[in-house]
Amino acid sequence: MNINPQERQKLLMVLAAAGAALLLSDWLIFTPMVSGWKDRSEQIATLRKSVTHGQQLLDRERVLKARWDSMRTNALPGAMSAAEGRVLKAFDDWSQTSRVSVNSVKPQWKHPDDDYLTLDCRVDATGNLAAITRFIYEVERDPLALKVDGIELTAREGEGGQLSLALQVSGLFLNVTSP
Repeated sequence: MNINPQERQKLLMVLAAAGAALLLSDWLIFTPMVSGWKDRSEQIATLRKSVTHGQQLLDRERVLKARWDSMRTNALPGAMSAAEGRVLKAFDDWSQTSRVSVNSVKPQWKHPDDDYLTLDCRVDATGNLAAITRFIYEVERDPLALKVDGIELTAREGEGGQLSLALQVSGLFLNVTSP
């Protein structure tokens, strides 16, 4: 099969033009189209995730509102001095119930955000193991918005009959007016 050199040259030029056209169409059409397709797929996935999350929030609306109402109603009351007094009275009640001797309560206000304050208290107490566990139980069981941040127990004698408790708690004081 002998091809005329001029026809061969035409055939090569057509093939070169076709190759250049394919390369150009890849750069101008296919690559942007695939990139756009991937971007849209990622956006769709993000939107689907957002819709799913929103639907979950709507499904849990009643539970979330009930929890928020509970937090609002059990947060430390009114003014800062009243809140501090309420916490100190609660520690006194818990110590009487559990028969623990509270040696000191050191309250300190912290301002982590404009919407709320925390009343951090360090409580030092002594008692036997049963009394201390009852005291911790009373603190945790009370609906007052207190969270135990840390517990440190130390034996005051060799046999461990008397224990020292260092308890770190935080109380929630809301500054927001609820809708």
